[in-house]
Amino acid sequence: MQTEKAPTHEQAKLHLQIYEMRREARLRQGRDWYFKNYHPQNIDEAMRIAAPGTEAGAFVGMVLSYWEQACALLNYGLLHEDLFFETNGEFFGVWELAKTVVPQARDRWAYKGHLAHMEKAAQRYETWIEGRSPGHIAAMRGFMKQMLDQQAAKAA
Repeated sequence: MQTEKAPTHEQAKLHLQIYEMRREARLRQGRDWYFKNYHPQNIDEAMRIAAPGTEAGAFVGMVLSYWEQACALLNYGLLHEDLFFETNGEFFGVWELAKTVVPQARDRWAYKGHLAHMEKAAQRYETWIEGRSPGHIAAMRGFMKQMLDQQAAKAA
């Protein structure tokens, strides 16, 4: 759903509200932890990295649920697509780190809707950004891989 009209006042207000929520200190801490530490290759590894009842588990839950909710608002048309995509690339990075384990999580928990809003928004974002800035997704994925490789080298 590509939009051409300017955001409505209500959409802009909601957009700023989700931005304010994103600035909350604990969520910021969780987002920092997520990008540095959450790189699972399968569901068992994801559960080990971010076990329920641990701080890591809380961080992953906060980050994923925040972006799932923001993407749900987008997908239901409550947020302006162009404005959201122009100012919120982070959700795509969150999705990139989570997407490997999502099909396994959906099977394990028998919930096909697990992170479905983020997945749908990420798919739309890929089409949207490639239409405006071809090669951006490949460059972003390359940058993320480089960062992960550097972190792995430091840990070794």
